[in-house]
Amino acid sequence: MPENQTPAIVAEDLGKVYSGRGRKPAVRALDGLGFTVPEGRVFGLLGPNGAGKSTTTKILTTLSKPTSGTARVCGHDVLRGADAVRASIGYVSQGSSTDPLLTATENLEISARLRGIGAVDAKKQAARLLDEFGLAEASRRPVSTFSGGMRRRLDVAAALVHRPRVLFLDEPTTGLDPEARATMWAEIRRLSGEEALTVVLTTHYMEEADRLADELLLINGGRAVVQGTPAELKAALHGDSLRVSLIEPDPTAVRAAVAGVAGLRDIVVEASGTDGVLAARTDDASAAVGAVIAALDAAGIRFGQVAASHPTLDDVYLHFVGHTFGDAPTAAAIQTGAAA
Repeated sequence: MPENQTPAIVAEDLGKVYSGRGRKPAVRALDGLGFTVPEGRVFGLLGPNGAGKSTTTKILTTLSKPTSGTARVCGHDVLRGADAVRASIGYVSQGSSTDPLLTATENLEISARLRGIGAVDAKKQAARLLDEFGLAEASRRPVSTFSGGMRRRLDVAAALVHRPRVLFLDEPTTGLDPEARATMWAEIRRLSGEEALTVVLTTHYMEEADRLADELLLINGGRAVVQGTPAELKAALHGDSLRVSLIEPDPTAVRAAVAGVAGLRDIVVEASGTDGVLAARTDDASAAVGAVIAALDAAGIRFGQVAASHPTLDDVYLHFVGHTFGDAPTAAAIQTGAAA
């Protein structure tokens, strides 16, 4: 980021505690989270369900107040300058924000009027956005007739009627089919590139984060784990990754079986029900694959697919967090080897 350029977002030591009800204990959703988002970038907040991504977005969009810490969006404090923050941002939540009984045109015009835009300009903005998002031909149809992908594009268009400087997208492609997801990805890249818009994207899809984000912040347990570009994060893991699908595994037995395989490090064995996974890193995948298969066979351990690859964001997560990407580590998760 240039020396004199103001960051789009600065969050410092954010904490958020949801009070318990009845016998339920309080929940700490954020625990000292801090990060900076440069202007004009697609910034990804990546983490499993429950990591704190949506809570962070709600605080930055003034929908929730932090228990502790501070945050500034477009130079405005989210508490003391909430109105200025709202005027500077667009927000697309996980649920649809458009009225299914109204047409696409009506939805956008109403969104614009609610933002203080006059009737004539509201019509112009609606027409422009419908054209840009490929919805012009369906503009007079009730939104209830739209596909999931069309409705999601309309949600994003509605968030842009007042030309915000920062757009927050909270899990924007959840529930979409692959074709609709790819279309949404193209729209996000276009907005960042052509409109010079700062986009904050929360997602639990590794591929989505890898494809879209200029920079990523990996969150787990309400804390920042690591930040950087997808390429930087993957390059930090030297060597190759090895994954083996396990059938009805005993994690202790699996770990013992592969303990003697030369060159294998950062070994993680996880089991969930009748399935499991062995994940590790190695400098020589071609040699390690055969040795691991032989070791598992010798120990009578059943397994399925064996795959070796260059590091992925899944491997980045595994390396820095200590368990595979999911809601939480299982009780049977076992890790050996120090993180490099």
